[in-house]
Amino acid sequence: MNELVPLPVLIPLIGAGLALAFARYPRAQRVISLVSLTTVLAIAVVLLVAVNDGPLVLDIGGWAAPVGITLVADRLSALMLAVSVTVTLAVLVYSLAQGAADGDQGAPLTIFHPTYLVLSAGVSNAFLAGDLFNLYVGFEILLVASFVLITLGGTRERVRAGTTYVVVSLLSSIIFLTAIALVYAATGTVNLAQLSGRLAEIDPGTQLVLQVMLLVAFGIKAAIFPLHAWLPDSYPTAPALVTAVFAGLLTKVGVYAIIRTQTLLFPTGRADDLLMVAALVTMVVGILGAVAQQDIKRMLSFTLVSHIGFMVWGIAMATDDGLSSAIYYVVHHITVQTALFLVAGLIERRGGTTSLARLGSLARLAPLLAILFFIPAMNLAGIPPMSGFLGKAGLIQAGVVDGGALSWALVAGSLLTSLLTLYAITKAWNQAFWQEAPEELPETSSSAGMVGATAGLVVLSLGLTVIAGPLYDYTDRAARDLRARSPYVDSVLVDGGRGTGQSRDVTEDADRQEDTGDIEDVEETEGSVP
Repeated sequence: MNELVPLPVLIPLIGAGLALAFARYPRAQRVISLVSLTTVLAIAVVLLVAVNDGPLVLDIGGWAAPVGITLVADRLSALMLAVSVTVTLAVLVYSLAQGAADGDQGAPLTIFHPTYLVLSAGVSNAFLAGDLFNLYVGFEILLVASFVLITLGGTRERVRAGTTYVVVSLLSSIIFLTAIALVYAATGTVNLAQLSGRLAEIDPGTQLVLQVMLLVAFGIKAAIFPLHAWLPDSYPTAPALVTAVFAGLLTKVGVYAIIRTQTLLFPTGRADDLLMVAALVTMVVGILGAVAQQDIKRMLSFTLVSHIGFMVWGIAMATDDGLSSAIYYVVHHITVQTALFLVAGLIERRGGTTSLARLGSLARLAPLLAILFFIPAMNLAGIPPMSGFLGKAGLIQAGVVDGGALSWALVAGSLLTSLLTLYAITKAWNQAFWQEAPEELPETSSSAGMVGATAGLVVLSLGLTVIAGPLYDYTDRAARDLRARSPYVDSVLVDGGRGTGQSRDVTEDADRQEDTGDIEDVEETEGSVP
């Protein structure tokens, strides 16, 4: 079963190569993309079930951890992988239907399909990475692919927004890479399992600096206040399907990295108060920005920022209940936010714009579109008994149990944010769907495939409510594993500090030399192993 772990990375990369090879055959590209992501989804579901018996680990190339590259699928990463591939596949179906409806004039398919598959590989690699450098590689794959996708069409506005996105992402990458170098200098390893033990042995001040640097790097990816300014200007300019997959996934990769490093590397909670303050301000500032918007895409972008605050809150509480609720909320938010951006694409197609000042009468002209907007919008606001309500209820309950002053402030902030979210989306709902349009809207329609893919995600978001009990049981177990740390560490370093593979003898020699104090020889020996 361990052999399945690298396939969510390899299959999309192979598919991307094949899609490039068949660049002159759009139909072949579509089949390759669809088959690749469907296969990865099937594998992700198998991994989701298999990790109940313990994390699955594969040492790439047969070189044992911590010397070689290790991929790890535990409950958290398997769940994130399954949800991300589901959303990616739904958006792909939407894009295929859009391409068919537009006669493939809407997007340059030669570029789109290989890049989209590379993006999927980057997301999977980030979720499965067992060391900091491989996590960095996943981020860089995401950056390259997302820059191409965000500038599809090559308009001046998209190139400007894409440039902003790349500059900010490069800044994050520089901070992350610097932090990795410092971590290696301080501990001699970048393997996450080995770092969980070695970071505790270094100077607390150095440890705090490394923790803050990683938080800043991941905070930019996750768009946490005050590192969020790039997002509302970058996402709304991209094509609707690109914005949808970006909004659903890319910020969550940053959230995932924060969960992984805070629980595994820095369990003492020294930055928890800082994270709580950041969570509170992110919630409030984000939703105030959403309330002020007169464009649906920009409004949704600001709600995206705001609701990242809920996830950070759950992480900062550093309790089983808080962490479990945060993981549940991540799953809910990926689904709902992606669905809302796809609906925004349908609105733009039907009304010719997403400006609330120019929209109107959509409830009469497109009643199904009104339903598709209303359900995930209410879910995002947290109306009972939807998954948004269940996720927020779990976080609030964990906050009340925590009982600190910051926790109570976050409970109040979450209630205020939920009310303002309801106000923002109700305003958009009234203006776009129920008020009379100032001008007659164009006579356009969306294909059944586009509506079907969007409806599928809306139904999936409702399904999260139906399976909330089993899903919460799963996230509870994932949270306990994360806080215990031992399931992850023992699975990677199965032999008291080593994984399995051909480098076993080398690392044993290195350990013997380390015991004798010959550190220089140890480093030289480790460096000789690929």
